Amino acid sequence: MLTFGRTTEAPVLPPDHPLRTAFSRYGTWTARHVKTVLPMSVALVFLLLYPIFFLYTTDATNVTSGVSNLPHHVWTDAQPLSERAAAEPDVIMRSIWVHGSYMKALDREILLGALDLQNTLLGPTTDFNPRRPNASRVLPDDPTVDMTRDQRDAFHIVNGLTDQSWFFHSPLQYWCGSADNIVADKDIISTVNEKKTQSTSVNVTLRHSIVFSGKRFEERRLVAADALVITLIHLRDCPLGRQWVRNAEKLAGQVHDKWTVIPYDGKSMASQLYEFQFRPMSWPDWFLLTTAYSLTLFYLLLSLSKLRAVKSRFGLMVTILAQIAASIGSSFTVCAVFKIDLSRVPYYAYPLVVLAISMENSFRLINAVIMTSSSISISDRIGEAFGQTAYVAVANRLQNLAILLGLSRITFPGVAAFCTFAAVAIVFDFLYLATFFLAVLSVDVRQRELYELEKASVRKTNAVYETTLLDRIRRIRHSGVTISTRVAGTIVILGFILLAQSHYALESGSQWLNWIFTRSWRVAKPLISKSSLLVDIHQARSPTSWLRLQDHETAREVINVVKPWAHSYVARVYEPLIFVAKGADRIPHSREPMFLPAVYDFIHNEIPRFVVFMLTLVALLLLLTNYLVHGNDKHAGDPDHPDNEPLLSMRSLSHGHDLDVVKMAVSPGNKLVSVGLDRNIQIWDVPLNSRTRVMSDSETPLENPFPVLAMAIDDDSKCLALLTWQRVLLWDTDEQQWGLSLEVDLGGHKPESVFFNYAKKALDSPSLVIVRKNGTMFELDLGDGASKEFTICKTPFAMALPFAELTSQNQLSQSLSILTLSRKSCIHIVRQQAGGWISKEVKITTGEAKDIHSIVPAPDLSMYLICRSRSVDLVDLESFNVIQTFNTEPMEPRSLKLQLSSRGAPQHGLPPLSLCYTSQDTGDLVIQTFHRAAKADPMHHPKDHAPEAPRQPWDEEKEVKKRIENPGRWEILPNGGIVGVRRVPVASSSSSSSSSRRRSFQAVSSGVGGVGSGLRRRGGAAANNSTPDSPDATSPDIGATIWEAWAFNNLESVKTKGIETQPLDQQPPDEEQDTSMYDNLLVSELGPMVRLGTASVAVGLGNVIKVISVGHEHFDKVATRDRLTAENLRNQNFVRRRKTGVAAHRARGGLGGGGGGGGAGAAAGI
Repeated sequence: MLTFGRTTEAPVLPPDHPLRTAFSRYGTWTARHVKTVLPMSVALVFLLLYPIFFLYTTDATNVTSGVSNLPHHVWTDAQPLSERAAAEPDVIMRSIWVHGSYMKALDREILLGALDLQNTLLGPTTDFNPRRPNASRVLPDDPTVDMTRDQRDAFHIVNGLTDQSWFFHSPLQYWCGSADNIVADKDIISTVNEKKTQSTSVNVTLRHSIVFSGKRFEERRLVAADALVITLIHLRDCPLGRQWVRNAEKLAGQVHDKWTVIPYDGKSMASQLYEFQFRPMSWPDWFLLTTAYSLTLFYLLLSLSKLRAVKSRFGLMVTILAQIAASIGSSFTVCAVFKIDLSRVPYYAYPLVVLAISMENSFRLINAVIMTSSSISISDRIGEAFGQTAYVAVANRLQNLAILLGLSRITFPGVAAFCTFAAVAIVFDFLYLATFFLAVLSVDVRQRELYELEKASVRKTNAVYETTLLDRIRRIRHSGVTISTRVAGTIVILGFILLAQSHYALESGSQWLNWIFTRSWRVAKPLISKSSLLVDIHQARSPTSWLRLQDHETAREVINVVKPWAHSYVARVYEPLIFVAKGADRIPHSREPMFLPAVYDFIHNEIPRFVVFMLTLVALLLLLTNYLVHGNDKHAGDPDHPDNEPLLSMRSLSHGHDLDVVKMAVSPGNKLVSVGLDRNIQIWDVPLNSRTRVMSDSETPLENPFPVLAMAIDDDSKCLALLTWQRVLLWDTDEQQWGLSLEVDLGGHKPESVFFNYAKKALDSPSLVIVRKNGTMFELDLGDGASKEFTICKTPFAMALPFAELTSQNQLSQSLSILTLSRKSCIHIVRQQAGGWISKEVKITTGEAKDIHSIVPAPDLSMYLICRSRSVDLVDLESFNVIQTFNTEPMEPRSLKLQLSSRGAPQHGLPPLSLCYTSQDTGDLVIQTFHRAAKADPMHHPKDHAPEAPRQPWDEEKEVKKRIENPGRWEILPNGGIVGVRRVPVASSSSSSSSSRRRSFQAVSSGVGGVGSGLRRRGGAAANNSTPDSPDATSPDIGATIWEAWAFNNLESVKTKGIETQPLDQQPPDEEQDTSMYDNLLVSELGPMVRLGTASVAVGLGNVIKVISVGHEHFDKVATRDRLTAENLRNQNFVRRRKTGVAAHRARGGLGGGGGGGGAGAAAGI
């Protein structure tokens, strides 16, 4: 699974794949049960973090007291070396192990017997004090004779380091080597624990780990030991070493009546080279690790900055870091419980691997939620995002687990322990990702719905082509792409383990690489064999494992004695001589504890306090979670929406007009301007649910904007431009007064487009651009009133659409461009440059030019669409090359709309492209979705970089076609939803409107009613003076029709395949019932429809404006200018058109067409 190049992208599973479906269901369940999952996940974290303080210690004297040692700033290890290693031993270690009955080595008789053995091997050791500053080093004349006490002590290392030096460790030094002290000691166990910090004459601490083997602890106190370990450490030419060997052979023959000796002749012939090291971190180690942490922190901050959610950045960062810290702490706890020694690798290295692996998956999940449309319920959003990313996270972790498992079997013990730690940590990291992080993210979505994130992602659709390395570098430099880190964690793992291995190599400098690649990574197997007699005596710990237990503090102290200038020493360790007391019972009568002794101490002593803390924490978390998700259960009890979150929601903007609304426009700040037949102009602040009126005076020409031919609002919603036949008037929305008024010449025709343009200067000085019908345009400077006129085309326009292009920084241009289509099907692109506007004619090389009926800008792709009756051409904005041609059904003119789903795109690839249009034959809404071709290279080319693109980037064989019958008037939304309003029979709607629900789009159908029955009396039952309880109010008229809103989510999700409907005249439950606003008038056709925000549309229904939201809409300010230009400028003027063919027949049957129809009086002027 570890791949390179383009294959580093994670595979994409289809939405109905069982694995993805399972993860999606779990994610949805978690989002719906935040009140349960979040407290339980934090409780699990507390369960695994609380014991750390009782399982680890930093006190060197307590390392062997049944607790684990925390890592320090050093590399430590005790590893066997191959006999072929070019290393001379610095010291020689010889030892005897004295056993009584199983785990009874601290019995008084065993201690006294061990003292006799020690004195026989070493000479008298009572009140041992070897300091002889001026003593001469003289050996006996007879080499077979033991040295006197003074002769022996003169060679002790405390008197100077020579090749003949020696020192020893013994538990009997707790009693000063005195038999009288042992006999007089009434509590041997207490003495052993009290003197565990006692030092020898060479400042080596007599820790339990070096003087006992097979220890048993309770309450951090040694309570039993299986063997007394007496160790002689001497240099190569030490005479005491020869005396030890000679006396051991004699001793084996003299004590057969009291001891069983292994080997029976007292000869320890087998030996093994061991390296003990205590190597502090070097400055290159600090530099490399600090650099790695700095880059990781930079990646974290950079990724958070790209999320464009100021209010959520800090919370998300804290959540990610808390998840990583919990994973690391949990791994430390588990490793301590199972006695995995983590003290051999510096503490500074442990968080790095988890950081590298964890952050990529957290950000992948966040980005997936961003890409998931808000038109579905919150829980479904979380579920879809988790289903889309969880299997990638699982595969990533399985890959890393396999790598870590393999490395743990071929690396040194310290590195192998680190591999185990990392493996446990990444397992916990996924567990906390799927519980704690997912629950917190769900709460954040419920509070904020990641709305600002979604807005930022919608306009940043993935790039279309990329062919060169320079293009990739350009995109990364301008932050136009998130660098994939799926392999980064694996690279960090391999890199660090390679670095760690180098610290355990014998060679220094640059030769360690040669050592790694020419020698086996696995530590040499000890040559010391375990005889059958050793098996029979059931040693609690073998000599090999005992050596591995020697902690770093002991290694440091011994290094300071034998090699003060070094960080390691090599010892030749001889197989110990074993003495077992005669008659001792060596059969274990109870199993040794599986876990660390401190675990049992924690259970016995800390459980009550732990339970109290746990219950308190869970209670506080329940209160906090209830507070955070408060107010999200308003719709509890809706059986058709498991998450109690309807897809469709509506609100009414009323009391603004007495007659029909016939024109609407919207600003990026979600201020809606409406013009009615009653000559009222209202400005609605949708987020604040307020309105103001434009004060007009028909008697004053400078304050009379009627008839309103077109209107535009600037980006800050401060200036409203109203265009009449003779002049343009500006209304200051903040000051509520008229501003500049300029005369204009429209040539006797309504303008094709009116919009504010900011050019490339200060945002507080926009100009007003008016595109005439006759092929010309002029720009008004609102500062000084000057105007400039430009010629675009010599033939009259059929369409003129402004749009914002992408710059080289992959951002929307501040200045708008214009795409025009003339009546003779010639196409021009108009861009603003220094000194004016420049028009370029597009030469069409495919199809018949006369067949073109509309054009659609696609600025996110740096392309546009040319629409014909049965095909659509995708054309590059720079080269004017036709990139691809899509075949379609016969479509209604000007009904095509483009939808790009960035959620279904690979990280650097093409998004799925959906062509939405109204069929000319059936009147159905047809949605044709095309997916990225297998061989299409991803690349983005802004207008200053436009290489020739390859053909057919979308695979037509992967086309998915969907149909919605009787769509009526419809609009696509940036969040991936499609919303519409249609007329349906009352009988059909009443059965489905009792509760909003989704229906499969294949099953959507509508009856046919007459035109007269299609009229709706405003106010419903109230207009007929009927009460809700009367039979007339509940019994629909036969053949009557009503207006119905519908929504469809065009995403690749099995959960979203269907539509949801709701009667348009249904009063929202949170609005006050008001029947006076209908004024008993009839609505025969819909008014204008404009897109509002990212998830809503506003539609005129008589004198009322209905705001229909799909999913969740907060009406925050939308910064992207293209959303108010091409689509809204095309929709703000609602003109009655003659219907022909099937569309006219369906209209006569009472069914609204897919974009046709008009409001009463729209053509007559206001």
